[in-house]
Amino acid sequence: MAKKRANGEGSIRKKPNGRWEGRYTQGIDPSTGRAIQKSVSARTQAECKEKLAKAIRDNRGIPVNHNEDYTVAEWCRLWFETYSKPVIRPNTAKTYENMIENHIVPAIGGVKLKRLTAIQIQKMYNDSKTKGRVQRFETQTNTTLSGSTVRRIHMVLSSALKQAVKERIIPYNPCDNCRIPPKEKKEMAIIPPEKLGVYLSEAEKYGVLPMFFLELSSGLRRGELLALRWDDLNVKDRILSVSKQVTRIDGELVVTEPKTKNSVRKVALSQQAVALLVQEHEQHPDSPLLFPSPRTGGYWSPDAVSRINRKLLVKAGIEERVRFHDLRHTFATMALSSGVDVKTLSSMLGHYSAGFTLDTYTHITNDMQRGAAEKIGGFMETATAKPEPEPPDPPEESRCKVIPFERVG
Repeated sequence: MAKKRANGEGSIRKKPNGRWEGRYTQGIDPSTGRAIQKSVSARTQAECKEKLAKAIRDNRGIPVNHNEDYTVAEWCRLWFETYSKPVIRPNTAKTYENMIENHIVPAIGGVKLKRLTAIQIQKMYNDSKTKGRVQRFETQTNTTLSGSTVRRIHMVLSSALKQAVKERIIPYNPCDNCRIPPKEKKEMAIIPPEKLGVYLSEAEKYGVLPMFFLELSSGLRRGELLALRWDDLNVKDRILSVSKQVTRIDGELVVTEPKTKNSVRKVALSQQAVALLVQEHEQHPDSPLLFPSPRTGGYWSPDAVSRINRKLLVKAGIEERVRFHDLRHTFATMALSSGVDVKTLSSMLGHYSAGFTLDTYTHITNDMQRGAAEKIGGFMETATAKPEPEPPDPPEESRCKVIPFERVG
């Protein structure tokens, strides 16, 4: 894997033959608008770094198409190859490339960067909402794009133009003056607590109870769950180490770094979860994977476990549309409802901050706040209640009179 370096310093990697290779972007090809990649080679890492630095210094003296006459397509592609792609995950890179090639370039790719206006960008956003969907099939009739997709297009374009401002190619970022669809708050779907038992019962019948039990008791992301190896589990301490994920890139299953640096974490498990995982490993003791695919012996396909989830929902009579990712939401909802504090939950989920967790699960935290408010209200009501006055003494005439006993005889 190429070693990440600061923007503008290129990248280096050790090739299978033992030599070191350094790569950098020289400029763009004016005929295609794509980045021109150059490389140097050396026997040692130190020599490669030195050669790469010299090549970049020499290249900076050459005005390779950095003549401020880029089109939007040329600049977005150059920005993507030079600044973005080297520092983002492969799946994210695919998303960015899709935004550029399928949405930005067809709409405004031919416009000169220095002549690009906010009105042109806003028109692209407006058109994308109504007819921006890429038509992959002849029978496809829905041409609208969701607000979240338009927001992603805006994010990619704005980032590219922000870099152009930094390099003084354009004076300001026209995206700053555009309006984008508001962030959509979707209703969060979870498995109803009263149906969890029957759902897991169906998972046991299907032979996937350990996998789905672990998901519902840890809230791992789907790719993190499928990438687990047996040596990631500390049976004695009941600790699971999460450090990678399985994803599909260009049709192939690959193991990559997790979503963010906060995703690398250790998760404590219940005794029941560990016992199920030990039983699972006993079924295939020679496999290093915690959940090897019964079909290939390798990693499970993310799509395959999503299909199994849909089957389990039908078998369990759960009508709610619950995606596999919603099992993570189910775990978080149960944790919060059971009194787990937000900071601990945020750490378990691998979120970058407790604030993000609060924002994601507002519906639960609001209920918790209302419950806390009721408890505090009850306490304050008791603390401030005035003692009931003692009943007054009865009037003199109503009191019982003691009549002296008169001895007779």
